[in-house]
Amino acid sequence: MKRFVLRQRRSDRGSAAVEFALIMPMLMLLIFGIISYGYMLSFRQAISQAAAEGARAAAIASPATIDSDRAADARRAVTEALEGYGVTCQGANEGAGTLTREGVSGEVGSCNVVRTTCDNEACFEVTISYNYGDHPLLPALYTDLVLPDVLTYATEVRIS
Repeated sequence: MKRFVLRQRRSDRGSAAVEFALIMPMLMLLIFGIISYGYMLSFRQAISQAAAEGARAAAIASPATIDSDRAADARRAVTEALEGYGVTCQGANEGAGTLTREGVSGEVGSCNVVRTTCDNEACFEVTISYNYGDHPLLPALYTDLVLPDVLTYATEVRIS
């Protein structure tokens, strides 16, 4: 009888290791997904803050400031807000601009600074669009299925 019980015990050895080996890939995928999604949300918040800072910079310029200088101030503010992620907003004058990122060749998105009208007033609109699906901040390990392809935020502000 003792031999039968001992054999039964011996046959259970290693089953915990096998179960762990089966569960570990899914657990790691879940943990990496949580980290990737959290980092993307942090970057999305940084983009919205950068657009707001760019619009604010365009709004606080003196009334005599020409639009191209307001646009340059807005792009500078966007770049300062996104410098922690290595993202830069570049553009010549008012209108379309490009986003670039350290370590990535070519553009990764757009940053448009445009004069518009809102409620019969002069306004500036700052729009930032980042191609997250093509240029994720963290390597995509099956998380690209749930992460957005493009992160976009626009802010409009009235100028005096």
